[in-house]
Amino acid sequence: MLYGTEEKIANLKSQIPKISNHKSKIILKPFKFKQFTIEQDRCAMKIGTDGVLLGAWVSIKNSPFSILDIGAGTGIIALQLAQRSHAEIVDAIEIDANAYEQCVDNFENSAWGDRLFCYHASLEEFVAEIEDKYDLIVSNPPFYSEDYKTTAAPRDIARFNDALPFDELIESASILLSDEGIFSVIIPRKEEENFIKIASEVNLFPNRICRVRGNESSEEKRSMLEFSFLNTPAKIENLTIETSRHNYTEEYKNLVKQFYLKL
Repeated sequence: MLYGTEEKIANLKSQIPKISNHKSKIILKPFKFKQFTIEQDRCAMKIGTDGVLLGAWVSIKNSPFSILDIGAGTGIIALQLAQRSHAEIVDAIEIDANAYEQCVDNFENSAWGDRLFCYHASLEEFVAEIEDKYDLIVSNPPFYSEDYKTTAAPRDIARFNDALPFDELIESASILLSDEGIFSVIIPRKEEENFIKIASEVNLFPNRICRVRGNESSEEKRSMLEFSFLNTPAKIENLTIETSRHNYTEEYKNLVKQFYLKL
């Protein structure tokens, strides 16, 4: 070996930045609402507009005694409905283990922990085991029907409708719903007609429809639907979220102001 080679190599190594094997971890802060806080670091699907919209919009005028949230995730919708209603039973179902554990924690850390309960089960298992009927059933279901998949399995389960097909959701809701109950969902606007058609096959009919657009010039992206066993003409509503970026419409603010801190 040539003289000085080892010293040169050592000198070069000393100039190379050391690379740590420790992967930096993104710490996701809790999402604070006016009356409760959501921890979401273990959930594939984080807090989003869809869930909060549905939890704020769904009707509770019939003063439901029992509520069921299908595919609870963080538990956001169940918590909103616990805040909004006097329902004595607010149940939730979550199949993903991490999301289930986080949902339970969020329930227990809320002011309504004695009314909230989350089941770790698939919807199929739940329907087979539970004989009770619910006065209000809500769901923000997975709804990407395209072939696209991410590389994150938990997120795919939370986001794609092959994990919870619409027909299974609708049929299960029809079994679990009380005779005068309400079943409410938020889905892509383009899926509205098909969803209503499937629901009609189990005698569930839309009584209220709200079509949501991001701003005044954008197309309608979401439909919030309320079904019951009563076949009456549906009340059609429209909701625009923003007039411009971060400038919210009065209608939207009035809908969600009981939840968001800054509204």
